[in-house]
Amino acid sequence: MMKQTNQKTAIIPHFLCSVLGHKYEVSRQVTYHVKEYKCKKCSKELTTDCNGDLIELTPKYREINSILSRIHLKRQARIRREELLTAYKMSS
Repeated sequence: MMKQTNQKTAIIPHFLCSVLGHKYEVSRQVTYHVKEYKCKKCSKELTTDCNGDLIELTPKYREINSILSRIHLKRQARIRREELLTAYKMSS
């Protein structure tokens, strides 16, 4: 009996989203242009692809976004170090 109740309550958000549309919010910002989105109602996850279109977040795209995020963070750290070094050399 409990399984039927849980299944019915799980179906309601999906039904509402199919009728009223999803309510996506940014769940993770991978880079400046690539983001991951999650629906507040049904927990469906999307991401942006290389063309900027929204696609379903599969394990493959989750891994790609993880690697892309790591590369982006390393590049930003290197740029900040170089800017600080340049500022220090100019003040000396």
